[in-house]
Amino acid sequence: MADRNGFFYFLVGIVLVSVVITSSDALSTTFYHKVCPKALPTIKRLVYDAVNREHRMGASLLRLHFHDCFVNGCDGSVLLDSTSTIDGEKTAFGNINSLRGFEVVDRIKSEVNKICGAQVVSCADILAVAARDSVVQLGGPTWEVELGRRDSTTASRTDANNALPAPFMDLPALKQNFQNAGLDETDLVALSGGHAIGFSQCNNFKNRIYNESNIDPLFAQNRKKTCPSSGGDTRIAPFDPTADKFDTLYFKNLVKKRGLLHSDQALFNGVSTDALVRFYSTHASAFAADFGKSMIKMGRNKPLEGNSGQIRVNCRRIN
Repeated sequence: MADRNGFFYFLVGIVLVSVVITSSDALSTTFYHKVCPKALPTIKRLVYDAVNREHRMGASLLRLHFHDCFVNGCDGSVLLDSTSTIDGEKTAFGNINSLRGFEVVDRIKSEVNKICGAQVVSCADILAVAARDSVVQLGGPTWEVELGRRDSTTASRTDANNALPAPFMDLPALKQNFQNAGLDETDLVALSGGHAIGFSQCNNFKNRIYNESNIDPLFAQNRKKTCPSSGGDTRIAPFDPTADKFDTLYFKNLVKKRGLLHSDQALFNGVSTDALVRFYSTHASAFAADFGKSMIKMGRNKPLEGNSGQIRVNCRRIN
């Protein structure tokens, strides 16, 4: 069946992603089954509660996992507050005044610690599971999250400034940026589909709607109603009209030159990714499967394993 935007769902509306990907030696989909079998159901319950109260929170939790993994790997460093010895990533250009959901993560961590009787679940793993559960709650695909990451004891605003993809990037820069995180061109397009949910601030797309030519005029006109040419930089607009539904309208919009960010439209602009964007726009099940595969692949980016790092008691600070 399909909703009005053409996003197809298997079974009861959730695509179970089948992937032929070999896990690393340390990460495992069953990592907490014995040490704390109630951990994942607890995370799911709290994520569902948070997203039900505010649908936008689903995109915020997904974004936290992205921004964690792109900076020195999936190690929970994005959650650390700045101290006299830690220059936290929260104040990096791509994060400041825009990353959200830290209170939800705090709530999850506190509850999981209680359920498990100790701090056995890492903050990095909480981000990975919460990202998956958020997507599912908004009607998107599910996938088997590999677990067993440990938490970083440091963070770097400088590294975040250098590693996070920027909204003004063209395709070559985006491809290099994703390659630095161990991801290829297909991963780039699939993971960009995460913009099916959520919002962006005007300062990220103001130049596009006022100065770029590869944009639908009516779309630009509508966005200008939210974002004046001067001021209003923190006002927000949705990536697509169904910002609380994980569907394929994001890709359909790119084909119509309605990408919100320059980096969105860069995926469909007479370039090598055009064909995949067009394919995903009409093949929702293929997008769902590839999104799940790419999320698993991104989650393998330089995780701390074994005795590296620590399991933080509080996600905002080191033990």
